[in-house]
Amino acid sequence: MNSVQHGHDTSAAEVTNVTRHGFWLLLGAEELFLSFDLFPWFRNASIQKITNVEWPSPAHLYWPELDVDLAVDSIRHPEQFPLVSQADT
Repeated sequence: MNSVQHGHDTSAAEVTNVTRHGFWLLLGAEELFLSFDLFPWFRNASIQKITNVEWPSPAHLYWPELDVDLAVDSIRHPEQFPLVSQADT
């Protein structure tokens, strides 16, 4: 008998790697990179604060110790969120 899981687990987000350039965030089967240049709120944060991330809904992430709220789409497409990203394109 095969067990089929339906839906999306919105409770688990995991930081998988932190480098001097940014960090990788695993959301279900999707891994996203948050560059410190595009997301400067994390640049001087401790690893403990960066890894304390909540995923309350499929479209929203929250870092309670940093008081940072981000739309998942702002990570996928930072160029569409000019208040988040000041990157030259």
